[in-house]
Amino acid sequence: MKHRLFLFDLDDTLLDFRASERLSFARTLQALGARGTHEDLDALFVRYQAINTALWRSFEQGTVSKEFLKVERFRQAFAAHGLDLDAQAASSLYLEALADTVVLVDGAVQLCETLSAIGEVGIITNGVDTIQNRRIAASNLGAHVSFVATSEACGFAKPDSRFFDYTVKLARAFRQHETIIVGDRLDADILGANRFGIDSCWFNPGGLANTSEALPTFEVATLHDVVPALRKLADAGSPA
Repeated sequence: MKHRLFLFDLDDTLLDFRASERLSFARTLQALGARGTHEDLDALFVRYQAINTALWRSFEQGTVSKEFLKVERFRQAFAAHGLDLDAQAASSLYLEALADTVVLVDGAVQLCETLSAIGEVGIITNGVDTIQNRRIAASNLGAHVSFVATSEACGFAKPDSRFFDYTVKLARAFRQHETIIVGDRLDADILGANRFGIDSCWFNPGGLANTSEALPTFEVATLHDVVPALRKLADAGSPA
Protein backbone atom coordinates (compact mmCIF):
# COMPACT_ATOMS: atom_id res chain seq x y z
CA MET A 1 0.00 0.00 0.00
CA LYS A 2 1.55 3.31 -1.06
CA HIS A 3 -0.42 5.59 1.27
CA ARG A 4 0.81 6.35 4.78
CA LEU A 5 -1.36 9.32 5.81
CA PHE A 6 -5.11 8.70 5.85
CA LEU A 7 -7.35 11.74 6.36
CA PHE A 8 -10.97 10.95 7.17
CA ASP A 9 -13.98 13.19 7.12
CA LEU A 10 -16.04 12.53 10.26
CA ASP A 11 -19.74 13.12 9.66
CA ASP A 12 -21.44 10.69 7.28
CA THR A 13 -18.09 8.99 6.67
CA LEU A 14 -17.02 7.52 10.02
CA LEU A 15 -20.03 8.64 12.06
CA ASP A 16 -23.65 8.46 10.92
CA PHE A 17 -24.44 12.13 11.35
CA ARG A 18 -27.99 11.86 9.99
CA ALA A 19 -28.97 9.39 12.71
CA SER A 20 -27.27 11.49 15.41
CA GLU A 21 -28.81 14.69 14.06
CA ARG A 22 -32.37 13.36 14.18
CA LEU A 23 -32.01 12.02 17.72
CA SER A 24 -30.38 15.23 18.96
CA PHE A 25 -33.01 17.42 17.31
CA ALA A 26 -35.83 15.40 18.91
CA ARG A 27 -34.20 15.68 22.34
CA THR A 28 -33.80 19.44 21.86
CA LEU A 29 -37.48 19.94 21.03
CA GLN A 30 -38.50 17.78 23.98
CA ALA A 31 -36.33 19.83 26.34
CA LEU A 32 -37.84 23.05 24.98
CA GLY A 33 -41.35 21.72 25.51
CA ALA A 34 -42.27 21.94 21.82
CA ARG A 35 -45.83 20.88 21.05
CA GLY A 36 -47.18 19.41 17.83
CA THR A 37 -48.09 16.22 16.03
CA HIS A 38 -45.46 13.74 14.92
CA GLU A 39 -45.99 14.96 11.36
CA ASP A 40 -45.53 18.59 12.41
CA LEU A 41 -42.25 17.82 14.15
CA ASP A 42 -41.04 15.76 11.19
CA ALA A 43 -41.78 18.69 8.88
CA LEU A 44 -39.90 21.02 11.23
CA PHE A 45 -36.88 18.70 11.16
CA VAL A 46 -36.91 18.57 7.35
CA ARG A 47 -37.06 22.38 7.20
CA TYR A 48 -34.24 22.63 9.74
CA GLN A 49 -32.07 20.27 7.69
CA ALA A 50 -32.53 22.34 4.54
CA ILE A 51 -31.71 25.58 6.38
CA ASN A 52 -28.74 23.98 8.14
CA THR A 53 -27.30 22.67 4.86
CA ALA A 54 -27.60 26.09 3.21
CA LEU A 55 -25.93 27.82 6.15
CA TRP A 56 -23.06 25.32 6.20
CA ARG A 57 -22.50 25.99 2.50
CA SER A 58 -22.36 29.71 3.31
CA PHE A 59 -19.91 29.04 6.13
CA GLU A 60 -17.66 27.01 3.82
CA GLN A 61 -17.74 29.92 1.36
CA GLY A 62 -16.73 32.27 4.17
CA THR A 63 -19.91 34.38 4.11
CA VAL A 64 -21.23 33.55 7.60
CA SER A 65 -19.53 32.69 10.90
CA LYS A 66 -19.96 29.40 12.73
CA GLU A 67 -21.34 31.19 15.79
CA PHE A 68 -24.02 32.78 13.61
CA LEU A 69 -24.81 29.47 11.93
CA LYS A 70 -25.30 27.58 15.20
CA VAL A 71 -28.20 29.81 16.28
CA GLU A 72 -29.55 31.06 12.95
CA ARG A 73 -30.51 27.58 11.74
CA PHE A 74 -32.91 27.24 14.67
CA ARG A 75 -34.19 30.81 14.43
CA GLN A 76 -35.12 30.36 10.77
CA ALA A 77 -36.68 26.92 11.30
CA PHE A 78 -38.79 28.07 14.25
CA ALA A 79 -39.88 31.22 12.41
CA ALA A 80 -40.91 29.22 9.34
CA HIS A 81 -43.22 27.10 11.50
CA GLY A 82 -44.50 29.94 13.67
CA LEU A 83 -42.93 28.57 16.85
CA ASP A 84 -42.09 30.89 19.74
CA LEU A 85 -39.02 28.99 20.92
CA ASP A 86 -35.62 30.26 22.06
CA ALA A 87 -33.14 29.67 19.23
CA GLN A 88 -30.12 30.36 21.45
CA ALA A 89 -31.29 27.79 23.99
CA ALA A 90 -32.05 25.33 21.19
CA SER A 91 -28.52 25.69 19.85
CA SER A 92 -26.96 24.95 23.23
CA LEU A 93 -29.24 21.99 23.93
CA TYR A 94 -28.72 20.53 20.47
CA LEU A 95 -24.93 20.72 20.59
CA GLU A 96 -24.91 19.12 24.03
CA ALA A 97 -27.16 16.30 22.81
CA LEU A 98 -25.12 15.85 19.63
CA ALA A 99 -21.90 15.41 21.61
CA ASP A 100 -23.46 12.47 23.45
CA THR A 101 -25.30 10.90 20.50
CA VAL A 102 -22.81 8.84 18.53
CA VAL A 103 -23.76 6.37 15.80
CA LEU A 104 -20.88 4.69 13.96
CA VAL A 105 -20.94 3.90 10.25
CA ASP A 106 -20.48 0.17 9.72
CA GLY A 107 -16.79 -0.73 9.55
CA ALA A 108 -15.47 2.62 10.82
CA VAL A 109 -13.54 1.36 13.85
CA GLN A 110 -12.12 -1.67 12.02
CA LEU A 111 -10.96 0.53 9.12
CA CYS A 112 -9.22 3.08 11.33
CA GLU A 113 -7.58 0.30 13.34
CA THR A 114 -6.27 -1.37 10.17
CA LEU A 115 -4.93 1.83 8.63
CA SER A 116 -3.36 3.10 11.87
CA ALA A 117 -1.19 -0.02 11.84
CA ILE A 118 0.00 0.90 8.33
CA GLY A 119 0.47 4.63 8.77
CA GLU A 120 -1.21 7.60 10.44
CA VAL A 121 -4.93 8.35 10.66
CA GLY A 122 -6.20 11.90 11.04
CA ILE A 123 -9.73 13.30 11.11
CA ILE A 124 -10.64 16.44 9.18
CA THR A 125 -13.93 18.14 9.95
CA ASN A 126 -15.74 21.43 9.50
CA GLY A 127 -17.71 20.72 12.67
CA VAL A 128 -17.60 22.43 16.06
CA ASP A 129 -14.25 21.70 17.75
CA THR A 130 -15.33 20.70 21.26
CA ILE A 131 -18.35 18.72 20.06
CA GLN A 132 -16.42 16.76 17.45
CA ASN A 133 -13.69 15.83 19.92
CA ARG A 134 -16.29 14.62 22.42
CA ARG A 135 -18.00 12.54 19.74
CA ILE A 136 -14.70 10.98 18.68
CA ALA A 137 -13.88 10.16 22.31
CA ALA A 138 -17.27 8.45 22.70
CA SER A 139 -16.99 6.51 19.45
CA ASN A 140 -14.02 4.17 20.12
CA LEU A 141 -12.23 5.79 17.17
CA GLY A 142 -9.87 7.82 19.34
CA ALA A 143 -7.42 5.00 20.02
CA HIS A 144 -6.66 4.78 16.30
CA VAL A 145 -6.62 8.50 15.47
CA SER A 146 -3.40 10.51 15.68
CA PHE A 147 -4.91 14.00 15.36
CA VAL A 148 -8.11 15.91 14.68
CA ALA A 149 -8.15 18.99 12.45
CA THR A 150 -11.24 21.20 12.74
CA SER A 151 -12.18 24.29 10.78
CA GLU A 152 -12.84 26.05 14.08
CA ALA A 153 -9.26 25.54 15.27
CA CYS A 154 -7.83 26.31 11.84
CA GLY A 155 -9.90 29.38 10.95
CA PHE A 156 -10.63 28.03 7.46
CA ALA A 157 -13.00 25.31 6.25
CA LYS A 158 -12.78 22.52 3.70
CA PRO A 159 -12.29 22.79 0.71
CA ASP A 160 -10.02 25.81 1.35
CA SER A 161 -6.39 24.78 0.77
CA ARG A 162 -5.42 26.68 3.92
CA PHE A 163 -7.36 24.10 5.91
CA PHE A 164 -5.22 21.35 4.39
CA ASP A 165 -2.02 23.33 4.95
CA TYR A 166 -3.01 23.44 8.62
CA THR A 167 -3.98 19.75 8.66
CA VAL A 168 -0.76 18.28 7.31
CA LYS A 169 1.29 20.25 9.83
CA LEU A 170 -0.42 18.16 12.53
CA ALA A 171 0.77 14.92 10.97
CA ARG A 172 3.98 13.15 11.97
CA ALA A 173 5.04 13.15 8.34
CA PHE A 174 3.47 14.44 5.15
CA ARG A 175 4.32 13.31 1.66
CA GLN A 176 1.88 14.42 -1.00
CA HIS A 177 1.88 11.16 -2.97
CA GLU A 178 1.40 9.09 0.23
CA THR A 179 -1.67 11.02 1.48
CA ILE A 180 -5.33 10.31 0.80
CA ILE A 181 -8.64 11.81 1.94
CA VAL A 182 -11.69 9.62 2.50
CA GLY A 183 -14.98 11.52 2.64
CA ASP A 184 -18.60 11.66 1.52
CA ARG A 185 -18.67 15.27 0.34
CA LEU A 186 -17.62 15.97 -3.24
CA ASP A 187 -17.71 19.73 -2.70
CA ALA A 188 -15.64 19.71 0.49
CA ASP A 189 -13.56 16.53 0.81
CA ILE A 190 -12.91 15.53 -2.79
CA LEU A 191 -12.65 19.04 -4.22
CA GLY A 192 -10.35 19.95 -1.32
CA ALA A 193 -8.12 16.98 -2.15
CA ASN A 194 -8.07 17.97 -5.84
CA ARG A 195 -7.00 21.51 -5.02
CA PHE A 196 -4.34 20.31 -2.58
CA GLY A 197 -2.95 17.78 -5.05
CA ILE A 198 -3.57 14.59 -3.06
CA ASP A 199 -5.52 11.39 -3.70
CA SER A 200 -9.12 10.99 -2.60
CA CYS A 201 -11.68 8.28 -1.98
CA TRP A 202 -15.33 9.25 -2.36
CA PHE A 203 -17.46 7.37 0.18
CA ASN A 204 -20.72 7.07 -1.75
CA PRO A 205 -23.05 4.55 -0.08
CA GLY A 206 -26.09 6.01 -1.85
CA GLY A 207 -24.64 5.42 -5.32
CA LEU A 208 -25.05 9.08 -6.25
CA ALA A 209 -23.99 10.38 -9.66
CA ASN A 210 -21.03 12.74 -9.70
CA THR A 211 -22.13 15.82 -11.62
CA SER A 212 -19.60 18.11 -9.94
CA GLU A 213 -16.16 19.33 -10.90
CA ALA A 214 -14.59 17.21 -8.15
CA LEU A 215 -12.74 14.09 -9.34
CA PRO A 216 -12.13 11.31 -6.79
CA THR A 217 -9.23 8.93 -7.32
CA PHE A 218 -11.72 6.13 -6.65
CA GLU A 219 -15.08 5.64 -4.94
CA VAL A 220 -16.49 3.03 -2.57
CA ALA A 221 -19.98 2.10 -1.41
CA THR A 222 -18.94 0.80 2.02
CA LEU A 223 -16.04 1.39 4.38
CA HIS A 224 -15.17 -2.30 4.05
CA ASP A 225 -14.22 -1.55 0.43
CA VAL A 226 -11.57 1.05 1.29
CA VAL A 227 -8.58 -1.18 2.13
CA PRO A 228 -9.05 -3.50 -0.90
CA ALA A 229 -9.36 -0.43 -3.13
CA LEU A 230 -6.18 1.09 -1.67
CA ARG A 231 -4.30 -2.16 -2.25
CA LYS A 232 -5.59 -2.38 -5.81
CA LEU A 233 -4.51 1.21 -6.44
CA ALA A 234 -1.04 0.44 -5.09
CA ASP A 235 -0.75 -2.69 -7.23
CA ALA A 236 -1.80 -0.76 -10.32
CA GLY A 237 0.97 1.74 -9.72
CA SER A 238 3.66 -0.88 -9.08
CA PRO A 239 6.27 -1.52 -11.79
CA ALA A 240 5.81 -4.72 -13.76
